Amino acid sequence: MSSFAEVMQAYQQQLQQGLIQQAYRGLMEFMSALKTSLKTEYPDYQVSGSLYFGYMDMTYFSFTPPNLKEKGLKVAIVFVHETFAFEAWLSAANRAVLAQYAQLIEDAGWKKYRRVSAAENPDAILKHTIMANPDFSDLTALSAFIERDALAFCADVQAFISDLQA
Repeated sequence: MSSFAEVMQAYQQQLQQGLIQQAYRGLMEFMSALKTSLKTEYPDYQVSGSLYFGYMDMTYFSFTPPNLKEKGLKVAIVFVHETFAFEAWLSAANRAVLAQYAQLIEDAGWKKYRRVSAAENPDAILKHTIMANPDFSDLTALSAFIERDALAFCADVQAFISDLQA
């Protein structure tokens, strides 16, 4: 295992090349533009006011349909830096709501999306990979794909929760 001093030296060397800053800035601009676009296109959805930049582990914003918000649930569109993937997460406003819906989903045996254990990710109930290894050469197409897939995820979750509570 590398010492902190060794890791910082490697970090400095990478920063001196300038590509990390350029890539990170571009990713943050893309995520901000995606958030703004979704907020404009879907005014009924709760879209977080700010982008969570993270610690180069994940970057995300919430994009929640009104009926999930009413139940204390939320959806996050997440870029996971390590796996280089866009994901949709079903989360909740607090740990109690998260535990309640995690148990309901587990008891119902819903397997359409991957359930997440609290040990793996204490902030998510379900995870769905929207796109692994995205192609950033066509940002319009990438945004459209993320939008379609996130909307499908939201619709599936809404339908399941509605059926579950009917």
